[in-house]
Amino acid sequence: MELQLGQRDSERERPKDLLHEMLRRMLRIRVFEERVWTMVYEGEINAGHLAMGQEAEIVGACMALRNDDYMTGNHRSHGHPIGKGAELAPLMAELRGRTTGVCRGKGGSMHLAVFSRGSLGESGIVGSLMPVAVGAGLSARLQGTDQVCLCFFGDGAANCGPFHESLNLAAIWKLPVIFLCENNGYAMFTPYSQTTSVAHVAQRAAAYDIPGVIVDGQDVLAVYDTVSSAVTRARAGGGPTLIEAKTYRYGEHAEYPGAEKIPRYRPEEEMRSWRQRDPIEIFSTWLQGTGNLLPEQFENIRACVQVEVERAVLFARDSPPPQPHELMEDLLT
Repeated sequence: MELQLGQRDSERERPKDLLHEMLRRMLRIRVFEERVWTMVYEGEINAGHLAMGQEAEIVGACMALRNDDYMTGNHRSHGHPIGKGAELAPLMAELRGRTTGVCRGKGGSMHLAVFSRGSLGESGIVGSLMPVAVGAGLSARLQGTDQVCLCFFGDGAANCGPFHESLNLAAIWKLPVIFLCENNGYAMFTPYSQTTSVAHVAQRAAAYDIPGVIVDGQDVLAVYDTVSSAVTRARAGGGPTLIEAKTYRYGEHAEYPGAEKIPRYRPEEEMRSWRQRDPIEIFSTWLQGTGNLLPEQFENIRACVQVEVERAVLFARDSPPPQPHELMEDLLT
């Protein structure tokens, strides 16, 4: 199949409440992770894989789903449950290992799951949730529902076995799975160009005879429209789509005390160039320029989000850690 370019539908009218909610969720991810960054370097949280800079592709994709649709994440996934509408306090509590966390404090930063929002889990094992997403798609098919599963993974996972196995099986059975590659250009410290023979991950869709689409991951509306089209196709029985969102992480692969001493592996000009395409700034500027948002509304939304994040921090600090007798609970035996 021919590689496609995902674009926003410039003719499409969108409700202001939808647009404002997109902005709100993007700001929630940004402010939440800024706070996590501070807490990591102050010793409250051990480490965190942050997605600052990638907010548009997360929110655009998640908001193309229904609440009952499924989603799987990866190791850089604080933002995915937030993008799907999860409350911040239980997420922050999980990062601090508290019993009020989404996994009762036993999962931590890389293993968040919010079943009430369709988030089936995340994992630090690269590519490991791709077969889970296929299983969710198969479940929807067998149960006769029209649910879909959105599977997030990074460019590094595209070179792992589960990528090929999952796309092949989903394509054969025409399962309702949207595979979304968050290509931020680096697998840990290694540039994409040094690890992958094709210029775009989306080109690999041709091997499975499914659509392959490239989209600007800094444009929330382009991602939303692209994923929405893939969701419509999947619900109608058309099978999976592979979408590659070109994006960038502003921070390190992982944040932890000492990470600042890692030798520079990204060109300064490259980092400056991507920061000039900040997804929140791009979207808020567009909203104001089209009359969909007043400057004071933006400041109000941001202020409310900051209060929400601080309340989440206080909630986490006030919550108790798991007790020894809880060690064997929640295990499948």
